[in-house]
Amino acid sequence: MYLILFDVDGTLVDSQNTILHGLEVGFAAVGLTMPDRQTALSIVGRSLEEAFLDLVGSAHTDKVPAMAAAYRQSKIARREQGLDLDPLYPGAREAIDRLHRRDELLLGIATGKALRGVRHMLDKHDLHGRFATIQTADTSPSKPHPDMVLQAMAETGVEPGRTLVIGDTGFDMAMAKAAGAQAIGVTWGYHDHSRLVENGADRIIQAFSDLDVALSEILKFDKETI
Repeated sequence: MYLILFDVDGTLVDSQNTILHGLEVGFAAVGLTMPDRQTALSIVGRSLEEAFLDLVGSAHTDKVPAMAAAYRQSKIARREQGLDLDPLYPGAREAIDRLHRRDELLLGIATGKALRGVRHMLDKHDLHGRFATIQTADTSPSKPHPDMVLQAMAETGVEPGRTLVIGDTGFDMAMAKAAGAQAIGVTWGYHDHSRLVENGADRIIQAFSDLDVALSEILKFDKETI
């Protein structure tokens, strides 16, 4: 059995606009200036408090709880209004369904999102039942700490050498390597190619259509039957 863990933001769904809106709310709540778009998106993948701390620095540590609370409250309110529906990236659903049909594969999620946000994504995109394990910021330290991958392996009984993480950030790659797993970086997310490579990506893909070949090379699958 093999375990394939997907990141969410920047990998399965394009959530940059809703993340930026939440960050803007958080900065406004404490009267601080929002950083530029590239800087703000550089923290995607981190848990919320750690993301805000990365952006404001140690001088404003005391403001982080209020910023995170404002972000969460905004998210909850917008979802109740039917907003914040982050679209799946092209090919994501097809890849998930195709891999889910393989008897030798288990799929999972490892994300800096809260479980509430993951459930919202699964509900809106009708993806329930595909993932054997879901690891979130509610129960694990922030990426790149390896705990999410370690917990997923413990839950599924899959060893590190048969586990692979797919993500768009250096945090995902570093998390996978720290857990002894392999990693595929995707270029359509929020970190550039160099950060993925620097943090240990075994392969880099440009689109979900490239995933089958990458998996066949790393996990020795027959790509014709993926």
